[in-house]
Amino acid sequence: MVQLIVGEKGKGKTKYILDKVNAAVKEANGSIVYLDKSTKHMYELNNKIRLVDVSAFPLTDSHEFVGFICGIISQNRDIEAVYLDAFLKLAKLEGDVEKITECINRLAVVSDTFKVDFVISMSISPDALDESIKDKVEIAL
Repeated sequence: MVQLIVGEKGKGKTKYILDKVNAAVKEANGSIVYLDKSTKHMYELNNKIRLVDVSAFPLTDSHEFVGFICGIISQNRDIEAVYLDAFLKLAKLEGDVEKITECINRLAVVSDTFKVDFVISMSISPDALDESIKDKVEIAL
């Protein structure tokens, strides 16, 4: 399953996703991974959550980003959820709605194949999303 948390910059998406991941880890049977653009929120995450600072890796486009996620999953088949904050920056997708849709759809295939849920926050208006992925929006802030 892929869930989207969308809204303009500064609307509280990061706080929402942090609260959501910290609540989820309490009931998780497997591992939870949190991908972010820095380690800034390290102390706001439960210590059972694996934080990955994606900026430390030389990713150049969304294809490499999905491969990066597949690599994380391949190293730990116990992962049940991956939380992605600042998704557009992490996946190098800022300003390209068509590529956003393509990347979300590729993550949906990974989700179905490996039974890993993705919770994604991104700074974008829900109206700017392609119709084919609007059903994945959990909350628009």
